[in-house]
Amino acid sequence: MVTVDLNSDLGESFGRYRIGKDEQVIKTVTSVNIACGFHAGDPDVMAKTVAEAEAAEIGIGAHPGFHDLQDFGRRFIDIPAEEVQHLISYQVGALQGFTKNHRLHHVKPHGALYNAAARNHELAVAVCRGIQKVDSNLPLYGLAHSELITAAKEVGLPYAQEVYGDRNYLPDGSLVPRSQPNAVITDPEKIAKRTLNMIKDQAVTAIDGSRVSLITDTICVHGDNEEALAIVRRLSTTLKTAGIGLKPF
Repeated sequence: MVTVDLNSDLGESFGRYRIGKDEQVIKTVTSVNIACGFHAGDPDVMAKTVAEAEAAEIGIGAHPGFHDLQDFGRRFIDIPAEEVQHLISYQVGALQGFTKNHRLHHVKPHGALYNAAARNHELAVAVCRGIQKVDSNLPLYGLAHSELITAAKEVGLPYAQEVYGDRNYLPDGSLVPRSQPNAVITDPEKIAKRTLNMIKDQAVTAIDGSRVSLITDTICVHGDNEEALAIVRRLSTTLKTAGIGLKPF
């Protein structure tokens, strides 16, 4: 049986502000990426989300980003690669401290940092080195066929190639920037059919109609999408009906 990991970005509430339907989404996915306090989240949210994920017995990943609460980690901050390495280690170590056995399942960079490192080899290596500093056996979740995957191979870090059912792609395999129209897909049925085809074909149709090859180890659904719960439920049902199993990477 073909199996894939279904992950979601969660723990992105902050103080009195609530984002997403984490408790329900956790029951449907196989792994989660939990914000570490830089782009979203705070110590209380981190502790609560880790506890809920542990109770559900799913993979717990750190979701480190730029220090950018104001813009949810979605603006690029031009800092040296060494500082990127340190901010990764800092956030991964912080979330790891909330787990029962002080071990994580994976690390997935967030937002602008993820997209920048997917294109920039130096930043990608810094991300990988930052993870290695905490745990050299901790897998990186990175955009399929991107510099993140190349860097992980180069430094000897385990990795999973990630695809997005709820995002449109450019011809070079990168994601359509959120600042552009049609970057995000919100229709649960469309996302489910699209993702199933991505798994079967190991490819996706870019916005210009071209075919982009992919390797699908793990599929992401964004937790801050208003339809996140409906999307995850529909996607899970569609994949299972097609004979595709869901389990952590």
